[in-house]
Amino acid sequence: MNFLEKITGSDMTKIMKAFEARVKVLPNEYQTAWKEINSHLWIHGDFTGRNLMPIFDSALELLEVASAEEQRVEEVLGDDIKGFCAALVGDEGANTFRDKWRDQLNKNVARKLGGLK
Repeated sequence: MNFLEKITGSDMTKIMKAFEARVKVLPNEYQTAWKEINSHLWIHGDFTGRNLMPIFDSALELLEVASAEEQRVEEVLGDDIKGFCAALVGDEGANTFRDKWRDQLNKNVARKLGGLK
């Protein structure tokens, strides 16, 4: 990224367009979840929002993997997307979501290894 891109924010525009291209491939319910995640995460950004790019990338990757495994959005994100976003950025209440994710991960691993449904 050169100085001009950093000042004008054109690098951010390119990154967000790449994210949107990835989102268009997802099923509708995942696209809707992405829009909600997108709106809830921006409030946690710094002046430029560059600090959020790795978080956006990780959240989108989570949606892509879940979609490929044909999971429902609620199974992955839970009922509280705003709380999910707060947990991603490390706000209060993150431990409860981490515990929930850990339990979900353990169930998925046990199902894959043990053939359980």
